[in-house]
Amino acid sequence: MARLPRLGVAGWPHLLTQQVHDGQLLARDDTDRQDLLDTLREAARQHGVAVHAYQLGASSLVLLVTPERADSASLFMQAVGRRYVAHHNRRHGRQGGLWSGRYRGTVLDPARYLLDAMVFTETRESGAVDWGQGEAAWSNWSSAPHHLGLRTDPLVTDAPGFWALGNTPFERQAAWRQRLQEGLSESLRRELAEAMHKGWALMPAEQQRAMEAALGRPLSPRPRGRPRELI
Repeated sequence: MARLPRLGVAGWPHLLTQQVHDGQLLARDDTDRQDLLDTLREAARQHGVAVHAYQLGASSLVLLVTPERADSASLFMQAVGRRYVAHHNRRHGRQGGLWSGRYRGTVLDPARYLLDAMVFTETRESGAVDWGQGEAAWSNWSSAPHHLGLRTDPLVTDAPGFWALGNTPFERQAAWRQRLQEGLSESLRRELAEAMHKGWALMPAEQQRAMEAALGRPLSPRPRGRPRELI
């Protein structure tokens, strides 16, 4: 079956992931991780992508972004992939690719899914945090510390949905702490993960039909079998 064209919609949130080959690590140490963050920031600025949330996991990169143009997300991910792997190979004296195939992604209805996708991204590796461990439970290599007010992350552009959580930074940070504590239901986590990996959009049917017409590709799986005959 031919590959579907890339999902790329200007002004809509995209939940993206890039996996590494089995047995490889996304980053071997903090120097690698900082290099990847610098690469992400440069590529986002160059290609017009706002990064709302991210996590640098052991074997995958997960991002929630909004592109300015239809091709912005694709160009951004291509740039990150090429630059980071080139730096990584030079630093570690290795050759060859790091990524396991193409990046995967979905387009999300911001009113319904944006905040859930932020939680999904920031808890991708660990799920809900054990708050008995305090703030040390949070990875420094995600956007969670930024949204909790523990640091200002130059990579992150806060989404309007995040700003709507409160009138002051303290209110937003407290609301976000609560969201991360609560986590996501297993069914919602599966829904987001499946859409991200399979490239199906998550949005109301009316918006989906209009977007399918504009993009020239389906945004959800079609029923199997032959169409029913009208009687």
